Amino acid sequence: MRLQGKKILLGITGSIAAYKIPYLVRYLVKEGADVHVVMTNVAKDFVTPLVLSTVSNHPVHSQPYDPSTGAWDSHVEMGNWADLYIIAPLTANTLAKIVYGIADNLVVTTYLAAACPVMFAPAMDMDMYKHVSTQDNVKKLVDRNNILIQPQEGELASGLVGAGRMEEPSQILERVVDFFLKKKRFADKKVIVTAGPTYESIDAVRFISNHSSGRMGFAIAETFADEGAEVQLISGPSSLKPSNPNIRHHRVTSADEMHKAVNEKFDNTDIVVMAAAVADYTVKEPAAEKLKKKEQSQQITLAPTKDILKELGQKKKKQFLVGFALETHEHEKNARTKLQNKNADLLVLNPASEKGAGFDSDTNRVKILSPDGETKTFDIKTKTEVAADIVDEVASKIFRS
Repeated sequence: MRLQGKKILLGITGSIAAYKIPYLVRYLVKEGADVHVVMTNVAKDFVTPLVLSTVSNHPVHSQPYDPSTGAWDSHVEMGNWADLYIIAPLTANTLAKIVYGIADNLVVTTYLAAACPVMFAPAMDMDMYKHVSTQDNVKKLVDRNNILIQPQEGELASGLVGAGRMEEPSQILERVVDFFLKKKRFADKKVIVTAGPTYESIDAVRFISNHSSGRMGFAIAETFADEGAEVQLISGPSSLKPSNPNIRHHRVTSADEMHKAVNEKFDNTDIVVMAAAVADYTVKEPAAEKLKKKEQSQQITLAPTKDILKELGQKKKKQFLVGFALETHEHEKNARTKLQNKNADLLVLNPASEKGAGFDSDTNRVKILSPDGETKTFDIKTKTEVAADIVDEVASKIFRS
């Protein structure tokens, strides 16, 4: 049984696709999972609590308080109990409530209290699913590190044919199994991930930097942590915060501070992913006070910063080293040269001149280069999905027989 001992919470909302959920519950239970069900009141119009209780072997919860028994169903307890919360089917209505924290049913309040990863499987008519409001809400959940079970194309309840059909229970089961198996891949690994920009001071109030938001590095850190790794996330200035308890977040400001932080932890590390946009130059003699504006030109002398990636490539022993290259022209040629010069084990190429790639974007388009000459090209995806591709590629190199 592939899910033996796993605790799975299943949230059901008011979609016709709810009639399939007893099959999903049965599949999960047969694989050894302990399944508890929460549902909205409208969901009861499509599938009865009696059926769900019978196949799960547990009472079904739909209200925080049962006046007939005086029992209190704590959404906090349920959210802390589960190893995984699956919301399937998820209607456009409840999707919007989850995104904006409108806690008027037990499925939403449980989501807001959940301390575990969350999978969600949208189900609705194709026009509703394609609508910009729904797409924005799906994107927001994915950006918050929730796992999308993409709806499929097929015949819908309206009679139309298109995207919006909930994934089949048998396929959802396989996604759940894959999730728990993947979580074990890096359980004994220690990982450093760098993220964000660095600030190089000009004077007391001004600095040189770039447009990096840190999203790519943070997504990589979350993905490794979700798969069991102990992650040291070293980030330059960023408004982002990690959510996984396996991540230890260290904030730095300058390239020199990032250099010191990485080197302090490098010897006791298995994998290093240098996703930060570290400044190539710093101000040689920053002013202690704010420089006053003058009529004549002022000159600032720049000095090169330490090449952290190259230094790590020279001294690595057991470590697997991943570099990043953001290029505006001759993308692959420049990236291949950097891969060789830095002695990295993989290099992720960001073609900044392409739409939807590069700094301060919710999406990215990457190529992953290996020293043996292999190049893997990926379509434009959210940075969370790109992070999964990068981590999968690291796993394929480290764990190959």
